[in-house]
Amino acid sequence: MSGYFAIFLVVLTLSSGLIWLYDALLLAPKRKLKLAQFQPGAGTVLTDEEKQKIAPQSYIAETAQSIFPLIAVITIIRSFLYEPFQIPSGSMMPTLLINDFILVEKYAYDVKDPVWRSTLLTTGKPQHGDVAVFKNPEQPTVDFIKRVIGLPGDRILYKNKQLYLQKFCDNTSTTACPAIEPLAQHQQAEGEFFLGPYPSTRLTEQGPNHSYDILQNTMLPDPIHNYYRQSGAATGEFIVPPGHYFMMGDNRDSSHDSRFWGFVPEQNLVGKAVFKWMSLEYSEDTNSWVPGWLPVNIRVERLGLIQ
Repeated sequence: MSGYFAIFLVVLTLSSGLIWLYDALLLAPKRKLKLAQFQPGAGTVLTDEEKQKIAPQSYIAETAQSIFPLIAVITIIRSFLYEPFQIPSGSMMPTLLINDFILVEKYAYDVKDPVWRSTLLTTGKPQHGDVAVFKNPEQPTVDFIKRVIGLPGDRILYKNKQLYLQKFCDNTSTTACPAIEPLAQHQQAEGEFFLGPYPSTRLTEQGPNHSYDILQNTMLPDPIHNYYRQSGAATGEFIVPPGHYFMMGDNRDSSHDSRFWGFVPEQNLVGKAVFKWMSLEYSEDTNSWVPGWLPVNIRVERLGLIQ
């Protein structure tokens, strides 16, 4: 999704701002003084063309002065408020489809600087069921989007396509800690989506905070031999360490997520996906006269808040 572009924006903003500031504080007064020496008699005023000939402003300084306000606004919005993303894969179907365009709320999980990603201001933490964007722990330059399943201290079990959750419980509490329980699932439809030749089942899963739809494919076995193995835990069991989160895609049988590579450190969090502002559909017919890069439909019905 993004990575180096954020650094490029910051560098462009700083460089254009410094050039504009240098020109405004040092070069502009010299140009003004030079123009005063060539000022014609009373009643006449030099045109902009004449001023440029007598005391020209460099092209670089003029460009920096023009673009700095716009670039600065874009950088601030994109770094600290909202950033647009395009969904590149089907790992979050049916919630998010390929070529959905979303807005990510950057300040939902603390305000971070866009280069070193150190926390500048504490604003909030992920909650169960959030759809979150984060830096892939295996490849930090790549952004992933998944659903938050486990918070620090939670115990998670994924077995036979059933998700179990035991929320973190403070042992010093006077009340008994809850047992690990399955998240209720209710079938909604079958055959809307396919994974290869196999139709997937659409279910509504009831999370701790709210429900959301997922896809399962009963024709495919769980690849438990590829699961991340945590010391002291059984296969398919995960206990979320402090300062980390457990993420899963809604397309359970087609998602490379925490089941396979472990936990997401808090500093890797980018933001919370909150809104679908565009959704494009492209032709998959190789014989179509429409170029593959040209959308054939806008999926207006998909626009809105992300649940």
